[in-house]
Amino acid sequence: MLIKVDLTAKEPLADQIAGQIRAAVASGTVKGGDRLPPARELASGLGVNMHTVLRAYAAVRDEGLIELRRGRGATVSHNATPATGRMAELVRELLAEGRRLGMSAEEVADLLRRTS
Repeated sequence: MLIKVDLTAKEPLADQIAGQIRAAVASGTVKGGDRLPPARELASGLGVNMHTVLRAYAAVRDEGLIELRRGRGATVSHNATPATGRMAELVRELLAEGRRLGMSAEEVADLLRRTS
């Protein structure tokens, strides 16, 4: 899996990395059980701080797309499918649009619950 970052972009580096992992799951480029590069190795290759990569990994872990295990690294969750990857992308876009409109994540979630 090839990950690239744009150091001049306004989007935070961790968000760029997490977005590319989501996209790789959504496209089927990575599948359940696939290992992601170790955080230190990925950070070195991208020229970013290791904590930036760890922040990205934590974000996609919280979405259920990857699993993090001490000493074993990051692997794509067996529950992660292209559908869950795509939905994670859409949820992030929805939350970002809500923030642009001045809504909190709770307000967006409440609106989603009311309209479903």
